[in-house]
Amino acid sequence: MTNSSTDKPLIFLKLGGSLITRKDVPHTPRLEVLSRLAREIASAWQAESGFRLLLGHGSGSFGHVPARQYATRQGVYTRRQWLGFVEVWKEAAALDRLVVDSLQDAGLPVIALPASASVTARSGTVEEWNLAPLEIALQAGLLPVIYGDVVFDLEWGGTILSTENLFAYLARRLRPHRLLLAGIEEGVWADYPARRNLIPSINDNNVNELREALAGSEAVDVTGGMLTKVVEMLALVREIPGLQAVIFSGEQPGTLEKVLLGEVVGTVIC
Repeated sequence: MTNSSTDKPLIFLKLGGSLITRKDVPHTPRLEVLSRLAREIASAWQAESGFRLLLGHGSGSFGHVPARQYATRQGVYTRRQWLGFVEVWKEAAALDRLVVDSLQDAGLPVIALPASASVTARSGTVEEWNLAPLEIALQAGLLPVIYGDVVFDLEWGGTILSTENLFAYLARRLRPHRLLLAGIEEGVWADYPARRNLIPSINDNNVNELREALAGSEAVDVTGGMLTKVVEMLALVREIPGLQAVIFSGEQPGTLEKVLLGEVVGTVIC
């Protein structure tokens, strides 16, 4: 199961923390969902050898709980905050181990490349990242995995970078063809939380009028809610010609595989 040509389109896929954990119950993975998603990724990988894949995932009920307790995103200065920094790192890494195990069980050539070991930030944004290991992994036909993680920060001591933060930095350098965000929502709702009016497309013409609807969130998320995600993705599609970003639900069996193979569902950001 190899996929090595650098000429093949590159897909970024995020498995949201709300999809792979129970965000309302601390430290609770959805192992059956994780296993199913891994099998769908493996099936798409086998059925369509024409893409490379970089996978990211959120921290869900693992990293977000201590991150909120210690305000790690805003900076790390005191002894207590540094102990919290380590706690967030431990929780994020524990979930990543479960993700990696599920992908390996599905037969995928996965390797984790945590940001905490390779990224240096300044004032909450990536300052330096040696991308050689990630690029070599992609060229070799492996499936690299990154995730929302703590990083050392030259101004703030430490902080947290979300998967979207990491994807944004990487997208500007690796130029993916598609950026897929799989969560529990079917897409972006114009009437959240009623969920009767799904927005099929978001662009520069309608994003401002949708800001209030996008701002809602039901669970703890220290790295920003739907509005933050949409604004970040819209900035990327402006910069990268041909990039398509899609927000969709991975709850229904088979949907993730279909999206990886090119089917458009949910909300497209263009």
